[in-house]
Amino acid sequence: MSVFAGEVKAPEFPPDLDWLNTHRPLRMSDLRGKVVLLDVYTSCCVHCMHVLPDLRRLEAKYPKELVVIGVHSPKYHAERETETIRRAILRYEIPHPVVNDRSLLVWRAYEVRGWPTLVLVNPEGEIVGRMSGEDVFEVLDEAILQMLNEFDARRMVNRAPLEFRPEPASGEPSFLSFPGKVLADESSGRLFISDTNHHRIVIASLGGGEVTGLIGRGSAGFVDGNFEMAQFNHPQGMALDGKMLYVADAGNHAVRRADLSRRTVTTIAGTGRQARQPNQAGPGERIALNSPWDLAVHQGVLYIAMAGSHQVWRMDLRTGRVQPHAGVGREARVDGPLPDAALAQPSGLTTDGRRLYVADSESSAIRSVDLDEEGVAETIAGGDLFEFGDRDGRGREVRLQHPLDLTYHRGFLYVADTYNHKIKRVSPEDGVAETLVGAGEAGLRDGESAQFHEPSGLCAAGDTLYIADTNNHAIRVVDLRTRRVTTVQITAL
Repeated sequence: MSVFAGEVKAPEFPPDLDWLNTHRPLRMSDLRGKVVLLDVYTSCCVHCMHVLPDLRRLEAKYPKELVVIGVHSPKYHAERETETIRRAILRYEIPHPVVNDRSLLVWRAYEVRGWPTLVLVNPEGEIVGRMSGEDVFEVLDEAILQMLNEFDARRMVNRAPLEFRPEPASGEPSFLSFPGKVLADESSGRLFISDTNHHRIVIASLGGGEVTGLIGRGSAGFVDGNFEMAQFNHPQGMALDGKMLYVADAGNHAVRRADLSRRTVTTIAGTGRQARQPNQAGPGERIALNSPWDLAVHQGVLYIAMAGSHQVWRMDLRTGRVQPHAGVGREARVDGPLPDAALAQPSGLTTDGRRLYVADSESSAIRSVDLDEEGVAETIAGGDLFEFGDRDGRGREVRLQHPLDLTYHRGFLYVADTYNHKIKRVSPEDGVAETLVGAGEAGLRDGESAQFHEPSGLCAAGDTLYIADTNNHAIRVVDLRTRRVTTVQITAL
């Protein structure tokens, strides 16, 4: 009897769905003889991002036998749009075909309960297993190897190559590629840009956008050294403390320090491997981190928005010790004492010197976290894990959609309301939120009725707000006096 005989046939994909990374729609019936792995995911989910490296390893190991198909089953309204998924495919560098399951038809047919879910289908088109969560390579590798041995013995493995067509890059070539965060330093007149998909930090003049320096070789890697040789992997948030620029190197699960005087990059926290435990503490160079996404520094302490473990961590810059600061390590929106509170993929961090403020992306909420370790976490504005939308107002009546960053400036929080393609202004004292700029539709338009496309980072200096307009590969600026938006013309070296 076959060890890998399935109980049911894999349901066929419904007709009329949009497909990406392929020149034609796929059918399960056309994939007989192949091992098929369905990755049911959604673009917003950090756990789904963590699965992608394992899928790449499997695709490289079984290039002729395995077909991976991404099933994008959305959480947010914005994620139903095929163009949004296409941009995310390019941003996450997904190589395999993806189907837009906008109405969750595939999700229901395969009885999926959460993201990410992996469904394994044998060469006869039968479902033989499923698993949820991260760290999937070893389990799937063993199952695929054994399955191939069994079906090879029955001469049922089809190794004929399948050709797919990857999505073309959008628009004209740009100096930036999916910039994730920005940091404006008014005192030195510099703008630091996380040029995320170019794996580097760009230093530009604050006023004119003239590039004055680059940190990083420009290719993915995990290498310390001088600015020309150092390598990052999808860097995100930054914090500046004197001559030291700290970088959340999200893809390397590390925090890096760039010495702007000596022009060197050093790893100060993280091992390069994703942490599997949410509550370990110790010397930074020995402790694994989990998708650090943003940073804030205050009085010798570096605070880390640890998106992958749904926590805020702290690092004593004098001793090098890292430890959790807020959050128990599960994805939820729970206020209360810091060790018992719960966050949901914190992706943006700022401080007014009294409290930390957090863009809690998966709860679509703005949270506050006390700097004192004996303090509490509170919700300032927004809803919960499945309470999102686009509504101004006060406190819990406010609706945001997957905000990825925020910055404190002159008594207000400015929020990158990413999936609403807007910038909101929030009062941290009473939770009143209003739309500052953004028409609410994806696009690239300057002026009083500006359009953005998934703005993911922002920072203020003087009367100007600087925005990393991620899907437009651009830096936008808002005049806070007139609310007029312009696009910075980056002048390359």
